[in-house]
Amino acid sequence: MTTWKQKRFWTAVSVTESAGRFAVELDGRSVKTPAKADLTLPTRAMAEAIAAEWRAQDGAVKPQTMPCTRSANAALDKVQVQHSEVADMLAEYGDADLLCYRADSPVELVQRQSEHWDPALDWAASELKVRLQTRCGIVHQPQDVKSLQSLRARVQALSAFQLAAFHDLVSMSGSLVLGFAAAAGWRSAAEIWSLSRLDETWQEEQWGPDEEAQAEAEIKRQAFLHAKRFYDFS
Repeated sequence: MTTWKQKRFWTAVSVTESAGRFAVELDGRSVKTPAKADLTLPTRAMAEAIAAEWRAQDGAVKPQTMPCTRSANAALDKVQVQHSEVADMLAEYGDADLLCYRADSPVELVQRQSEHWDPALDWAASELKVRLQTRCGIVHQPQDVKSLQSLRARVQALSAFQLAAFHDLVSMSGSLVLGFAAAAGWRSAAEIWSLSRLDETWQEEQWGPDEEAQAEAEIKRQAFLHAKRFYDFS
């Protein structure tokens, strides 16, 4: 059974501006989202990145090669219509943040977590005005309610486009703090991704790499790097 694929039907791709918003046009017709909403974008940089993806299509359209277009579609069709729910879901990561749950042994792993994760928590205390507390083991221990409320308010304040990117920064790293740190440019997205993979890297050092797991991790790493790029466009 063959699957129908959309083929390139346009010649020219352009970016237009109206009332401070931007659109991508194919032969003078505005691009729509899958839900048929106007693909209206907040910045020219984002619009130009999306236009470049449409220009690069040759023959059959390949959505997997259009990450900015897909992220913009998600922002408009999904995040914008349920902004509060998405923000609340991401804010919940603060109460079980990856950086807060530490090993109690071996000592080398304990030291590595402290050396690499404590600076991120220190950054959050300085820049986000929230000090999350660490604990040993995996049993959940709630964080301070006021701290969580402060973090939730910050997430709720993000635009739909920012939140679409922030979703991946947080969910893929497992850390609300690392999501904020990546968005703010505390360190490079690649460095922050490595911080989120500290435990997995330790396991690989002890037992050797798993090729399938590494391939999956690389896909997630690329998605994380894209999310930071898209956030910066917004």
